[in-house]
Amino acid sequence: MSVLIMVGQLILGLSILVILHEFGHFLAARAFGIKVEKFYLFFDAWGVSLFKFNYKGVEYGIGWLPLGGYVKIAGMIDESMDTDQLAGPPQPWEFRSKPAWQRLIVMLGGIIVNIIVGIFIFWVLTIRYGETYTPNANIKYGIVPGIIGQKMGLKAGDKINSVNGKPIVRFEDLISSKVLLDKTVLNVQRGDQNLDIKVPPTILNDLSDYGIEEFISRAPRGKFSVDSVFGAAKKAGLTKGDSIVGINNTKISFFDEFQSQLLANKNKLVQLSVKRRDSLLTLSAQIDKNGKLGFSRPIKEILPKDTTIKYGFIGSLPVGATKAWSMFTDNAKGIVKIFTGEVKARKAISSPIGIAVMFGSHVDWIRFWSLVGFLSMVLALTNLLPIPGLDGGHTVFLIIEMIKGKPLSDKFLERAQIVGFVLLISLMVFAFGNDIVKQVMKK
Repeated sequence: MSVLIMVGQLILGLSILVILHEFGHFLAARAFGIKVEKFYLFFDAWGVSLFKFNYKGVEYGIGWLPLGGYVKIAGMIDESMDTDQLAGPPQPWEFRSKPAWQRLIVMLGGIIVNIIVGIFIFWVLTIRYGETYTPNANIKYGIVPGIIGQKMGLKAGDKINSVNGKPIVRFEDLISSKVLLDKTVLNVQRGDQNLDIKVPPTILNDLSDYGIEEFISRAPRGKFSVDSVFGAAKKAGLTKGDSIVGINNTKISFFDEFQSQLLANKNKLVQLSVKRRDSLLTLSAQIDKNGKLGFSRPIKEILPKDTTIKYGFIGSLPVGATKAWSMFTDNAKGIVKIFTGEVKARKAISSPIGIAVMFGSHVDWIRFWSLVGFLSMVLALTNLLPIPGLDGGHTVFLIIEMIKGKPLSDKFLERAQIVGFVLLISLMVFAFGNDIVKQVMKK
């Protein structure tokens, strides 16, 4: 059932974005009097469609190959590779007969709509929910670094007060693109010391392998007590309100220290030093093979008090636009890192399999729309890449035409389209294979 929910959310989210993207091309083409012959969600490869109908001279339908969608514009060499109509003289309602600037707007129509959609989604989410964050000043006991953070030189209890000399106001910013994508130096307070720790430019490779929690945990360092108990903890005699202050005579003050001791004592019987009101007890407990004991903490101990900022209808627009645009620029920086070799392609490129995992196995509408907004900006950026077959490729050819003062030959455009198609299919095969390997390796 969980797989069906992931796939369902993926199909719904991508279908919304593909339809709106193609609608951008459709509107621009119709605005300039260009005939649109087809409007399809997914591809009707070899002429096979799941559903179709004609309305005012346009064939609308759903194809069987779920790799995007398209609008077939008369007089244009596109992914359909239908060049029969180009044999005759240009007609006034064809794409090729229009001025280059009009054709450029048609090509950019889908990208523009995706950017507008992304901004709109984050605008609405900001109107509805505002911005909730944890003030960095509320992080009393510092951070809990994971494998990646420790490799960089971070230690449990470090307090990161600024990044590149700029104060950190929001704790969540420590795991944001501000830290992960730029040449970043963390200004760390460790006891009486003030240290500068560099974030390596290749950190995205490690994040792909281990996840963001292995950089800096979203839950800061904190003391802890027992809330509900089950399993071995209940059998050992732990009760709600107890505080575990030691394991096998090793003193424990913070939850991350407790977790480390549990992992060091997997499948072992340990002696717990437990503070219960004014008494200190010793209890025997069996740690399981996963390093778990069996109790939960009060939620107020896990995360410090957060702050929510509410914005008005108009005030939410620049906040939402900034969020959307930062996703566009962050992904652009990521692509640059791939080409410079700082990030391995297999670590950064995802197929629909990876996207489905992002949606998750249960329906959370805030998460769903946040991901749709994010993917809308990613789709805009991806289509802007100067690859034949993508909008960016067509845009480059049109700009060359505007500079030269005459169009490129149809034969060149046909060949470029074939090269682009091969590149895109190869990239898709690589992405699917990459995600399949990742999922297999997790098991």
